[in-house]
Amino acid sequence: MAVRHRLIQASPRAVWDVLADGDLYVRWVVGPSKVVPKSGPWPRVGATIAYEVRLGPLRLNNESVVRHCVEGSQLELEAKAGRLGTARIAIELRPWGEQCLLIVDEHPLRGPGGLLHNVGLEAFLQVRHRAMLARLAELCESQAGDQCRPDPANTAGSVAFGPGAGRA
Repeated sequence: MAVRHRLIQASPRAVWDVLADGDLYVRWVVGPSKVVPKSGPWPRVGATIAYEVRLGPLRLNNESVVRHCVEGSQLELEAKAGRLGTARIAIELRPWGEQCLLIVDEHPLRGPGGLLHNVGLEAFLQVRHRAMLARLAELCESQAGDQCRPDPANTAGSVAFGPGAGRA
């Protein structure tokens, strides 16, 4: 089970606004291109978006279906990858001060993907999630603009940068 988290320097509301915009899906998820709404308003339960995934010369037509949604805090998707099967992708947003702690949990759900799930696939998913969360953070932080919430410099655990910083 691939679980990864990232602290995003934007409010949970700003992060949710990006997740709730189906047109932005292609900008933060690694792999898809040409996202097209298929059914229902995103991210309402049952809403589906279709997209193409390119793997070299291969072009796979996949889709993601919203299976559970708690506005502002939880989004669970079932990613359907044709003959490879499906995966459950759960995204949780937690307030962390004025920022957002985002947790992604992905695992195979149906089909041969579950049989192929091993340490190698787990490592691949971790790398993919790292890239995905970096894209999502960049998108959320740029969209939040002035509402971006960096750690105040005077709080415990803050890191000071500059001359003399980091010396014991």
